[in-house]
Amino acid sequence: MTTRQNKKKGSSKFRLFLKVTMLLTLSLAICATAYGVYLTKQAEHAADSAYEVIEDRKMSDQREVKVEPAQDNVSILILGVDDSDKRGQGADNSRTDALLLATLNNKTKTVKLVSIPRDSYVYIPHIGYNDKINHAHARGGTLASIETVEKLFDIPIDYYMRVNFNAFIEIVDALGGIEAEVPYAMLEKDEFDRNTVNLQPGLQTLDGREALALARTRKQDNDIERGKRQQEIIQAIASKAASFTSLSKYDDILSAVGNNMKTDMTFTEMKSFFSYLTNGMPRIDTLTLEGYDDMSTGVYYYKLDEEALAETSHILKSHLGLTPESTNISGTSSQSNSAYTTKTNSDTQ
Repeated sequence: MTTRQNKKKGSSKFRLFLKVTMLLTLSLAICATAYGVYLTKQAEHAADSAYEVIEDRKMSDQREVKVEPAQDNVSILILGVDDSDKRGQGADNSRTDALLLATLNNKTKTVKLVSIPRDSYVYIPHIGYNDKINHAHARGGTLASIETVEKLFDIPIDYYMRVNFNAFIEIVDALGGIEAEVPYAMLEKDEFDRNTVNLQPGLQTLDGREALALARTRKQDNDIERGKRQQEIIQAIASKAASFTSLSKYDDILSAVGNNMKTDMTFTEMKSFFSYLTNGMPRIDTLTLEGYDDMSTGVYYYKLDEEALAETSHILKSHLGLTPESTNISGTSSQSNSAYTTKTNSDTQ
């Protein structure tokens, strides 16, 4: 075979290689695009299934118009309710097993996360007197919880998310588990109230059932430590979700959310929060409500320290741009706020 023929043959093989490579690349691109569209549709369907507007809910006096997450600071009340397949999903008379309040600052892309002890002795507007805060949901559903937290911190609650045991377990499992510190050996209840979750102390990867047991336990310490664990677990879930590169995982997450969560956020509003993940995991500052144990009535309550509560309220208001020092001369919200930044740096470090 001549040199010319060899060159011609080599050139043909190279062109064939290019064609095959281009075809494979195009096929992969089409598959990725199709799957992306599929996930978007799945997400939209999950959001539609989870969407629930609360009847008779009025806009807070501190909001003139509805907030837009894409441009405004917002607050989200997260309710973990103690219902499951055994207890009955979505029951309005369920107590809140976990109650967390998050404020999100759109300018700084930071989050403040407060865990509210379930036995906190607070005023519940729905019933007109003080009681344990986890009784609010049992007496008046999600609306009663929202009104109670708004009254407690004197801030507007813009959105709520109500999640049950099943959603929590399935989300953690879909993420492949989360890394968390188990403080001590424990034999805790699972989602069916059976003592089947046996954990040993130390940093480890927990599946959904184990993470739920860690989030619920308070047998060997108290509600404050329990709240701190719940904050750490929320951070671990957010960190794992933010670092995810496998699109296939999100399919399971979306399914869990759609089946076991209720929220008044639309799909478009949910997508707005992806901006907080643009530069990776956002900074989440956790806040603890100080107080003391009280058994003076024969019933256990956690009495909140009024001065510390007022300070926490001020921090949240500042983060939302609702305090005098966080507004500009024209009176509109100024998302950057040097007085707040100086203050919280000393509080959270």
